Amino acid sequence: MSNPINTTKTRLEKDSMGTLDVPSNALYGAQTQRAINNFPISNTPMPSSFIKALCYVKQACAESNQQLGLLSDDKTKAIQAATQAVIQGDYSQHFPIDVFQTGSGTSTNMNANEVLATLAKQLTGVDTHPNDDLNMSQSSNDIIPTTIHVAASTALTQHLLPALMHLNKTLAEREKELNHVVKTGRTHLMDAMPIKISQELACWRAQINDNIQRLRDTQKRLQKLPQGGTAVGTGINADPQFGTLVSQHLSTMTGISFEPMDNLFVGLSSQDTALELSGQLNVLAASLMKIANDLRWMNSGPLAGLGEIQLPALQPGSSIMPGKVNPVIPEAVCMVAAQIMGNHTTITVGAQSGTFQLNVMLPVIALNLLQSIEIAATASTQLANLAIKGFTVNEENLQKTLSANPILVTALNTVVGYEKGAAIAKAAYQSGRPVLEVALEMTDLDEATLKDYLNPERLTEGGNPSVAT
Repeated sequence: MSNPINTTKTRLEKDSMGTLDVPSNALYGAQTQRAINNFPISNTPMPSSFIKALCYVKQACAESNQQLGLLSDDKTKAIQAATQAVIQGDYSQHFPIDVFQTGSGTSTNMNANEVLATLAKQLTGVDTHPNDDLNMSQSSNDIIPTTIHVAASTALTQHLLPALMHLNKTLAEREKELNHVVKTGRTHLMDAMPIKISQELACWRAQINDNIQRLRDTQKRLQKLPQGGTAVGTGINADPQFGTLVSQHLSTMTGISFEPMDNLFVGLSSQDTALELSGQLNVLAASLMKIANDLRWMNSGPLAGLGEIQLPALQPGSSIMPGKVNPVIPEAVCMVAAQIMGNHTTITVGAQSGTFQLNVMLPVIALNLLQSIEIAATASTQLANLAIKGFTVNEENLQKTLSANPILVTALNTVVGYEKGAAIAKAAYQSGRPVLEVALEMTDLDEATLKDYLNPERLTEGGNPSVAT
């Protein structure tokens, strides 16, 4: 573990452009310091998940170069020691370069090269060069796009998909538990035909299932890497087998099946797959916001709202109104959804910024994509654990509104016709009486027949209620 960087003491470092002062105990060198000086823009560094993925890629590159006979065994072992130290430890202070930097991410690539070269020397005593060894057979132009895919694949596999499967399982459990509860359905926020709460939950579960399948479909393209394209996609200065070997080593390290892209030029000049993934996350955001808002409406009240359910009470809801409890988890999920939607816009603009052979908005694409995956995962988990798993149903409220719902008269359409049905509903609304009572007066149907037609639970099953069962 490294110590905090001491900016009061410096050392002189040199690169191809000359010399400059660098903090004495910083693991990075001159190129990193130039980027620090040039980009004091947001004070937002690249995500730690990206840096760890970059270290995996660097290790895979070193092992591939060793396999090709291009890098010595001792240098390979030194690089392995350095990459593992960063992956397993906290070296975040040595990766300070702002996201808003050169569009290729060259500054971040050289930052990693310098830090890893220094660590390799410190840990093993073996000299490695940031460019000649750490960057062998590579370019920032293929390393950064490759790292975006590796980092996103890892986050998707390890965090988001498990979170969505947990949400799916939680919905399925509540769906089974609440299959007996019938409530008033709503369209346009107005009373509609009855449904079961289990049907409402099944709808949400189907949305989550669809999102899982969309993400898995995109995952197939995300696991194809542009490594080996080097500067412009031709593979200059890299062995033709290099990209394949890197994919194989990464697959072994991560347990995720990577392979080279069919066309390496695509991986450098565009970010189509990152944008596709962001698009799928955008759909997920819309689904999560719909579910969260349904929960908020169902929980509203408890006296002046719908009052259908009661979400778990997690914290005081007001600094001035004692006893107030708010739907804080659904609200947080809605904000997460809004952030993902905004991130998608940024990624869309970034993805169309491929000019000729290179996309030049790679860092900001990486930042927004990884944030979207991470917050979608954590929000889905919290939604499952702190909202859906623990809400209770106010069955008395549901039954009261359901029994008085004039829209139940829809079940009589095929018996008495739409016009007569509308008249019955209007009379029921105006008088405030149950539709059954009004229908007894306005039709020649007996009470037993009407009760059968207007049975709310039967109406949740679809079909023609006027057909005898």
